[in-house]
Amino acid sequence: MRHFIFLFASLLLSACAADGLRVIPAADWPGITPEEMPRAETFRSVSQTVGKEARAECLRQRRVSNCDFTILVDLDPRAEANAFQTLDDKDQPVIIFTRSMIQSTKNPDELAFVMGHEAAHHVLAHIDRQSQNAQEGAAIFDRLGKLHGEDGADLERSQKLGAEVNVQVNVKEFELEADRLGTIITYNAGYNPLIGAKYFDRIPDPGDQFLGTHPPNAARIQIVKDTARQLGLTE
Repeated sequence: MRHFIFLFASLLLSACAADGLRVIPAADWPGITPEEMPRAETFRSVSQTVGKEARAECLRQRRVSNCDFTILVDLDPRAEANAFQTLDDKDQPVIIFTRSMIQSTKNPDELAFVMGHEAAHHVLAHIDRQSQNAQEGAAIFDRLGKLHGEDGADLERSQKLGAEVNVQVNVKEFELEADRLGTIITYNAGYNPLIGAKYFDRIPDPGDQFLGTHPPNAARIQIVKDTARQLGLTE
């Protein structure tokens, strides 16, 4: 996990305090401008509400052992708009937003939807499942390489290729799974995922590329609409 400029939310909803979110006020961000302040404070509020629901959903599903989310902000002004989920060295789920990602959203619903999506990756144990996919792909290509007489560096390259291919085969489906559960988390947290998903209208469409990292925007928007309809939410 890379180093971050500033800690925004630490030990979100720790096991010993269900509402014990500790947040550094946006006014204390280094170099924050008056224009950034409202969005930063909105992010602080969204972190509290979505964080509570993400933890509750995580505990309901029981797919992972640690449901105590930490939210971090990379305040490097040069970092491109991005948000992602990872694990720290204690396997605690961490959600990271770049400063530009926070500023690129137009309303609390978009912030909540992106956060719900990233939290869903952890709730659904996607990191563990991708690791398993990588191991399975490496094992398959290991056998194929040996059948063709490979060994040493050549066999290692085949194993690495197999791991990468098997991860990419499943990654788009994982994104759609996270969109679906993220819609539920967003809705249960009190935000409108249909408004939140409008963020897709402003980002590049990756299209339906073979072994692409993300599904087409249209597919993602449709799964949000279908899930929202099941929740009784209509446009």
